[in-house]
Amino acid sequence: MKVLIGFVLGAVCAVVAMLSLGGRKAIPFVVQDSPPQAISAAAAMDAPLPPEVATVQPQVAAPPAITATTATVHDEAAPAASASVIEAAPDTSGLPASAISGLLMPVVGIKTGDLVDTYTQARQVRGVHDAIDIMAPRGTPVVAVNDGEVVKLFDSVRGGLAVYQFGPQQKVVYYYAHLDRYAPGLAEGQMLHRGDPIGFVGSTGNASADAPHLHFEIGVLGPEKHWWQSRPINPYGRIIGP
Repeated sequence: MKVLIGFVLGAVCAVVAMLSLGGRKAIPFVVQDSPPQAISAAAAMDAPLPPEVATVQPQVAAPPAITATTATVHDEAAPAASASVIEAAPDTSGLPASAISGLLMPVVGIKTGDLVDTYTQARQVRGVHDAIDIMAPRGTPVVAVNDGEVVKLFDSVRGGLAVYQFGPQQKVVYYYAHLDRYAPGLAEGQMLHRGDPIGFVGSTGNASADAPHLHFEIGVLGPEKHWWQSRPINPYGRIIGP
């Protein structure tokens, strides 16, 4: 009897176990066809960064090319011009001789033997002087070295009171600077004749107060005829007495 009961209980347990297994859901097993590809360091560097991490590199424009053609700017407020880079003296062969030689002494009472060639002297702002300084007492009259039109009266930090005058045929410009004051009635557009009054020696601008003088310069004009833009030539040796 005990054996029969044990057999029945074992059969019941087996049936219960089979029913329990049949009610469970099978868990799928996923097999990958191939392992994921590794990301190279180069690919990782090329990948875009998140906006909060990305750094924008500023675009730096290439500096403009500097030419060695025209370019002398004396005053801060003058129209913009390219930097002054003069590799060689300008060609003067096509200029009228009267524009660059035999010029009248611009400072009354000064002898040609008193002049000093300061054309190549070093200067902090411009690098080279590009002019001659004619020393004289304050108030000494300054006159036109040649015939030509007054194209600009200018007052600036460096040149002080200054006059730009075109020479014959508007091929050159004469620049007179550091004036104490202008001659009465002087005006832009006025035609001057050789020896006409322009102003008086002074030390305006960046000139030393205890060394009044006339800064005199000759510049060869380009085809645009800009009074503020020219290529300087040495005035020394081009001036004669009254």
